[in-house]
Amino acid sequence: MSSIELTPSQKKILRALTNLHTDAEDAIKGEDIAEQVDRNPGTIRNQMQSLKALQLVEGVPGPKGGYKPTAAAYEALEIQQMDEPASVPLEHNGEEVEGVLVEEIDLSSVHHPELCRAEVHLQGSMGDIHENDDVRVGPTPLSKLVIDGTVDGKDDTNNILILRIDDMRAPAEEPAH
Repeated sequence: MSSIELTPSQKKILRALTNLHTDAEDAIKGEDIAEQVDRNPGTIRNQMQSLKALQLVEGVPGPKGGYKPTAAAYEALEIQQMDEPASVPLEHNGEEVEGVLVEEIDLSSVHHPELCRAEVHLQGSMGDIHENDDVRVGPTPLSKLVIDGTVDGKDDTNNILILRIDDMRAPAEEPAH
């Protein structure tokens, strides 16, 4: 999977969008993002075009319109950060798994929500984890993304768990005052 290299300002805008979206759940207006990152709305619109092209943002038309982050947006922000493996907790049937590092979370089938799968790349043993077990991954270090899923398959050779995503959320960060 190719990781997307974001410019610092794209990163800032995307982070503002994901934070605002967690609070609002609705599409976020360009003006609100502009206010958060201290840029003018025109700049935001231009940046959004490139973020849309990268499939990190969806434009929502209409009076309630604006922008929504795709699942890939959370992933892109995460990849920017996960250059060194941070410890992302992994729970298996409600128990934290010791000695396993989550290296990467790949939300590749984002465009088919009904097939929503996450590939979780691990370091360590996953011998005790079986199909249809409940697994929770997260919170991730940056976007605090938590994925609750059911094991759909595993690739022992490459240490990958395939999860059917049951729930995915990223709580809003407390604004730093």
